[in-house]
Amino acid sequence: MSTTTTIQRVPVGTYTVDPVHSSFGFAVKHNGISLFRGQFEQVDARLEDGALTGTVQVESVKTAIADLKGHPILLGDASVGAFWVWLKAKYGYTEEQTRPYTFNLQPFFADKNTVQQGYPTSEPFVAQQAGFPVKFFLFAEDGYPPYGTTMVSTKAFVDRNPDVVARFVRASLEGWRSYLQNPAPANALIQADNPKMSTEQITFGVEQLRKIKVLDGGDGAKLGIGIMTEARWKATYDLAVAGGLIKPTVDWRAGFTDRFVKDLKLTM
Repeated sequence: MSTTTTIQRVPVGTYTVDPVHSSFGFAVKHNGISLFRGQFEQVDARLEDGALTGTVQVESVKTAIADLKGHPILLGDASVGAFWVWLKAKYGYTEEQTRPYTFNLQPFFADKNTVQQGYPTSEPFVAQQAGFPVKFFLFAEDGYPPYGTTMVSTKAFVDRNPDVVARFVRASLEGWRSYLQNPAPANALIQADNPKMSTEQITFGVEQLRKIKVLDGGDGAKLGIGIMTEARWKATYDLAVAGGLIKPTVDWRAGFTDRFVKDLKLTM
């Protein structure tokens, strides 16, 4: 029995690599002992006259939060009693990893083994301007339960002024929606009040807020902008109790209400 193999010659020319079915991997040996392998998720490459060239987005490196265990982490004082509790409980981070964050990125730039806290609209922009591509981890994507930037009031004020509270909540949510739909008018006011705020930084911030769906992500996508759920508050309570931040006897249901937002159903 004999077989015949036919070799198909590919015409000379330029071919673009399909990013959906392609990946770019690399390997780094540390001190001649350990070998770390990685992969980039965003690849743009082409084959031209036998030569393969391309680029990768550095921030697309396939790394998980769990992989940061053992790395030095720069933290502000307020963070130690907040998301740090969650990181230790979920990923086994240790106190030996912590370093003080002085809101200066130079220590982060100086040591590529270091991790630091930051806002998606701020520190990544500073790093980008300095020529340091970074990968940002959004804790919410890994299940971090607490809400950010909540509207806070005393129960007594809410009970006495429900109409004022309702109008304030609605105006705030509609204001944020309007801003992300057309930020130009508000940006002009921001820069008039703070001339040091560059157009590049504001543009970066707006793009980040839209990218992470700060308004209409998570439950907000289905239940409306600004919604809060009992399930997420219960998860926050469980985290705080497990971390020793509050006592189990705390009435967590008394700490929030959705009465002013649940019927608004605001969407982008």
